[in-house]
Amino acid sequence: MVWCRLSGLLAVAAVTSAAQFPLVQPNVKAQNIPGSGFGADQYDAGLFTPLGDFSTLSTDEFTTLGHPLFPNYNVRIKKSDFCDGTVGTYTGYIDVQARHLFFYFFESRNDPAKDDVIFWTNGGPGCSSSLGLFMELGPCRVTSPDNSTFNPYSWNANANIFFVDQPIGVGFSYAEYGETVSTTPEAAKDIAAFVAIFFEHFSQFKGRAFHMAGESYGGRYIPVFAAEVYDQNTKLVEAGLTPVNLSSVMIGNGCTDFATMVPSYYDMTCSPASVAPIMDISSCVRMKQAVPRCQEALQKSCVDRFDSMGCEAANLFCEVEISEPFFDTGYNPYDISKPCDGPISDTLCYPVTKAIGAYLDRPDVRKQIGVDGFVSANFSSCSNEVGAAFHAADDEIFPTQFYIGALLERGVRALIYVGANDWICNWVGNDRMLLDLEWTGQEAFVKESLTEWTVDGAAAGLTRNVGPLTFATIYGAGHMVPYDKPAESLELTKRWLAGKEL
Repeated sequence: MVWCRLSGLLAVAAVTSAAQFPLVQPNVKAQNIPGSGFGADQYDAGLFTPLGDFSTLSTDEFTTLGHPLFPNYNVRIKKSDFCDGTVGTYTGYIDVQARHLFFYFFESRNDPAKDDVIFWTNGGPGCSSSLGLFMELGPCRVTSPDNSTFNPYSWNANANIFFVDQPIGVGFSYAEYGETVSTTPEAAKDIAAFVAIFFEHFSQFKGRAFHMAGESYGGRYIPVFAAEVYDQNTKLVEAGLTPVNLSSVMIGNGCTDFATMVPSYYDMTCSPASVAPIMDISSCVRMKQAVPRCQEALQKSCVDRFDSMGCEAANLFCEVEISEPFFDTGYNPYDISKPCDGPISDTLCYPVTKAIGAYLDRPDVRKQIGVDGFVSANFSSCSNEVGAAFHAADDEIFPTQFYIGALLERGVRALIYVGANDWICNWVGNDRMLLDLEWTGQEAFVKESLTEWTVDGAAAGLTRNVGPLTFATIYGAGHMVPYDKPAESLELTKRWLAGKEL
């Protein structure tokens, strides 16, 4: 099975393990610990005091936030004056006992007191959201190890936005004793608790529309995370708290349903689905013959019933016959209109990823954003160890589109957008998934034709919309739409947040 990470078919190499990190001894002290370790009875007694707003946060020390309903969780947060320079910027850790998830938060450039809130995660599994922050949709872009530049197309143009390194072992996130998370449902509990703590403490955001967004393996993460937030709202309401106003999910170039994605690799390489066919004819003929057998094997062993060994065998067959021939071409799996720039195991086809890693290895940057001192000195954009753990747990096999259907039925909107030139999590597979998606609007969605949407009068891609579900492609973009088409990406986001059709 090809992992839908920004790293392609990398070998599962040994990486620095969280188990190698010593017990954390934070070099900053907590200023305020409201509610830490409190139980629900103490909340009812009025002993829990939310922080209120950002005004009391320090640039030198973390403020630690607790919550009575989540006694095993704390959030450490500080001002950082970092990256954007024009808005409030905050960084910190989600502490889950001996596990620690790093995050960034940027206020909106427009109206932070009224604008929506977006949660963003990159995929992998195992890739840091620093890629989204510093390469795609964040307030600044790293151009060299010594420099970052203002990004006028950042999604915080009209929204407050989080970037989270998750799960444990990704980016600046770590565990003290080697604890790991190897499934998306496990990771979802940590994210949902964090969201509840944040909204309860910072009352200015209570009731604000909240959007959960991600790309690549985010097609697996985001539907499950959003479902956990939605279901957790019942617990919050029962405690007399304000539920999180989950408004939508936004999935960019997601690998959500492997069973429709894998066969689509033939369409992307051997038909003009986005660019002229890039495979030789004999290879395409062999792939064409293999596709029905691949689909049959996946359906039998992975979908109709789950047989781990049979499913792995099916995946291996599909990989050998359909995926490996593509990688032999040397084309970029994230943008088939061009060759991979450098060895994929070194550059991920984008040398800027190495610059981002070097930038985040700088001691002054780490000090400014408050990275714990025991985090590995060598920043890694993607952790093969985390990816291997999720793969071993067969996490990617679950048909995650069921979550999207369930969210739609509960009034949560869904935007599925895809760069037309991506191969690894491509538009053909995503379109097939949505056409097959079971929900009350399915019949109308299937009948709706793809039509062009425009930006400033120019065609930007194709779209299909029915009620709360929107599908969109972006011409000329690959796996990372905000990187390739920043203006179109921002316009797409603005229209979505405003509830407008494309």
